[in-house]
Amino acid sequence: MRVLCASLVSFVVLVSHAAEAPPKGNLLIAGGAVRADNADVWGRLVELAGGKGARIAVMPSAAGNPLRSGAGLVAILNKYGAQAFAVPVAVRLKGRDYTRDAEDETLAKSIREAGGVYFSGGDQGLITKALVRPDGSRTAVLQAIWDVYQKGGVIGGSSAGAAIMSSTMYYEAKTVLGTLSVGVNDGQELAPGLGFVGKDLFVDQHLLARGRFARMLPAMLKKGYKQGLGIDENTAIIINGKREVEVVGYQGALLLDLSLASTNSQEKDFNLSNARISYLDHGDRYNLLTRQYTPSADKAGGKLDPASPFLNEQVYSADMLGHNTVLVMMEKLINNARDTAIGIATAAPGDPREDLGFEFKLTRDAESVGYESATADAYTILNLRMDVRPLKITRPWYQ
Repeated sequence: MRVLCASLVSFVVLVSHAAEAPPKGNLLIAGGAVRADNADVWGRLVELAGGKGARIAVMPSAAGNPLRSGAGLVAILNKYGAQAFAVPVAVRLKGRDYTRDAEDETLAKSIREAGGVYFSGGDQGLITKALVRPDGSRTAVLQAIWDVYQKGGVIGGSSAGAAIMSSTMYYEAKTVLGTLSVGVNDGQELAPGLGFVGKDLFVDQHLLARGRFARMLPAMLKKGYKQGLGIDENTAIIINGKREVEVVGYQGALLLDLSLASTNSQEKDFNLSNARISYLDHGDRYNLLTRQYTPSADKAGGKLDPASPFLNEQVYSADMLGHNTVLVMMEKLINNARDTAIGIATAAPGDPREDLGFEFKLTRDAESVGYESATADAYTILNLRMDVRPLKITRPWYQ
């Protein structure tokens, strides 16, 4: 799968592209597995592209079957009022030369005249291989996509199409625990993305469904990111030019803040102190620059009173990286008389370090705030402290 390692150094040129004016458009970044009936996500994409009749270019470059994926996405977008069309630039598109198609000025012109561009899921490495020249510069098609964003259009993507939004993306990633156990390296687990979201924010996807919040941490530390957003499945975040984030769709997104975090260099295994973790629910808004939170309409007036907690119970999990586990623990902790929660993650057979596990400690302190929905069993949780330390795992003495 090393489709971009040969050009790794040159891809840095892409991320460091010549200075441009701040884009006037919006990003719609979905965490993967967006259902066809998710009107919140698809409807907003069409709206941001210009509303009913908006032209949206579908980029199936990441898909295993680009022809099928492109046609399916076009049909979905047209159902919600768009006039979508598939762009045939994909490494795996049979009978075509993607290097020639990526430089086709007719294709580039059709994209430039659209109100939005949408990247399918699949293998994010195939997107950068198809759209970035070997010297790291933008192909004609990629430049046209940037032009859409610069002039005020929307750039969207799901799963692989979300990964490429960052200037750094996961590529050949190990298991979540594996990334903590042995670290991440440029050209292996990490590779340059297309950078639509800028250089100051790391984005990851399939977050809660696959417990990926933990793998964001070594990547963010390695590349110097202070903020990271991990989006769950069937959910999207919208980021505008003012760096305001809005959550739409089924669930929400985790916000990681490492501004005040530190590591113990004397400890050889991964560790982290004083990271901050927040959960933004659907309908919530958050400004990445000012760190100001605006609750969804159903949470207005729903700020929790820490002096009157609903629960008084221990919060613990032996499967911290399980499906939705971190969110369940955060929800229990924010409305609890107790101020700490402990989650454990241990290696599976075949992981690179079967003797290594990790303890995740969540702490509710004076900076932590919670909001509760008046209409559903839903919370927003802001600024829990998170500390991670390694554990030595002893295997059974018998075979």
